[in-house]
Amino acid sequence: MSKENAVTAGAAKADPKPEITALMERARAAQRAIADYSQEQVDALVLAVGWSVVKHREELARAAVDEGGFGNYESKVMKIRNRVTGTIKDMQGVKTVGVVEELPEKGIVKIAKPVGVIAALVPTTGPDATPPVKGLGALKARNAIIIAPHPRTWHSSALVVERMRQGCEQVGAPADLIQIVPNPSVAKTAELMKQADLVVATGGEAMVTAAYSSGTPAFGVGVGNSVHVVDETGDLADAAAMIARAKTFDFATSCLADNSVVAHEAIYDALKEKLIAAGGYVLDAAEKAKLQATMWPKPDQHIPTIDIIAKSASHIASLAGFNLPEGKNFLIVEETGTGPAYPFSGEKLSVVMALYRYAGKIDGAIDLVNAITGYQGLGHTCGIHTANDANVSALALRTKTARVMVNQDLNEGAGSPRNGLPYTLSLSCGTWGGNITTENVNVRHFLNYTWVSRVVDAKATPVSDEVLFANHWAKHGK
Repeated sequence: MSKENAVTAGAAKADPKPEITALMERARAAQRAIADYSQEQVDALVLAVGWSVVKHREELARAAVDEGGFGNYESKVMKIRNRVTGTIKDMQGVKTVGVVEELPEKGIVKIAKPVGVIAALVPTTGPDATPPVKGLGALKARNAIIIAPHPRTWHSSALVVERMRQGCEQVGAPADLIQIVPNPSVAKTAELMKQADLVVATGGEAMVTAAYSSGTPAFGVGVGNSVHVVDETGDLADAAAMIARAKTFDFATSCLADNSVVAHEAIYDALKEKLIAAGGYVLDAAEKAKLQATMWPKPDQHIPTIDIIAKSASHIASLAGFNLPEGKNFLIVEETGTGPAYPFSGEKLSVVMALYRYAGKIDGAIDLVNAITGYQGLGHTCGIHTANDANVSALALRTKTARVMVNQDLNEGAGSPRNGLPYTLSLSCGTWGGNITTENVNVRHFLNYTWVSRVVDAKATPVSDEVLFANHWAKHGK
């Protein structure tokens, strides 16, 4: 056992409570120090912390790739910059201090207050951008935050946290507003969730389940497995470009990256050709069998092996034992079935994409989306390339998905300059995916609200039965 592993193992066996309690005490003291900050002070703090991360994005991206081995450097540099600046821009003008909303006609005034200390669970595939996106939202709401990273990528998350702490100090705020669990373990994370005021969990199903079971209020995410429909009216060139971009960005570390594409039979071949031109490689039957055996070596295994997660197409092909032509950067598997017997229909967390064909009207595509997400990904995201608004409405009304992305790169579901969705790296899936909300978790979820209620009509009386039930009585009688 290496020295680092021995330290981590020893930490896991020790009682985590004293160490976590010490972190919490520091966090609570820091949070109290900014509890009375004005909106101007809060916004200055957010800018300082955000810039401290953005200006070090190359260093942070390199650390994440070198330590975790997931994704690629160029994409991570772009991801850190875009996610952090987008989050800040998204929060500009949002009131988080004092009175934030008044509804005179209802006699209601809403006052925003911090929740306290937030426990932020960070996945091994997102040690770089996830802490600052959550941290900026926490600070905007005058909270403290403690990052619980994955042990595999602790050092890269710790580096991000250090840069964020430097931003706090630059504007005279306590550095302990942002901390990280040292030598992380399951026991420490569990204790942190128990002691915190709110948990925001981004990661695998086990992590989210643990968050909801902690006894602390929690926001979680669901399984990804996003599906992208292209109907017979869609712009095929744009569809192929968006699919390829989402699938290859950071080697598909995002849960939004297209896992399956469902194409109408009339444009199936044409779309496939455009995907090939965009860097896709269509596997033959033998290569598909080799890849399946490599990705899911055990028959009852429904999560891909870590060896292929967020790796390059050439690396995956090499592991599977087939040659990948020059210039190919994502793999296309033609598929017909869904469910456990067809593992390519599930979340792949890699540059591997399943391609389906449907016939007739949009109903066939909807059936496939529901079958695919019903296996893995219920409540998450789907998209459609179309010129037919009726097809958009049908897809939105008849699928259990929280986000329906129209003529976009599915990664834009986490917020984009091109749409109005809140920036986030925590994409909730509603009760369909075992979550409490279907929203993109953002600063508004990091606040408590006091509702002040005043009388709007002193002479108002309860509505009478005659008024309330008049239509029902007229039709059915009393």
